[in-house]
Amino acid sequence: MAVARVTELIAASKTSFEDAIQVGVARAVKTLNNVEGVWVSNQKCVIKNGKIDEYRVNLKVTFILE
Repeated sequence: MAVARVTELIAASKTSFEDAIQVGVARAVKTLNNVEGVWVSNQKCVIKNGKIDEYRVNLKVTFILE
């Protein structure tokens, strides 16, 4: 039986929510071994001068402990 852990990350992109998720996952797998999944728990935009300046996502990353 495996034991998993969940860690929360915040990632951002100037392009889109999807890109912000990709940025977060790419960073997570650099540090964490055995990443199994990710859950997007929240999304938000930063507005500057009446336009979307940045897309942000809160990610819960699940990985298996060795």
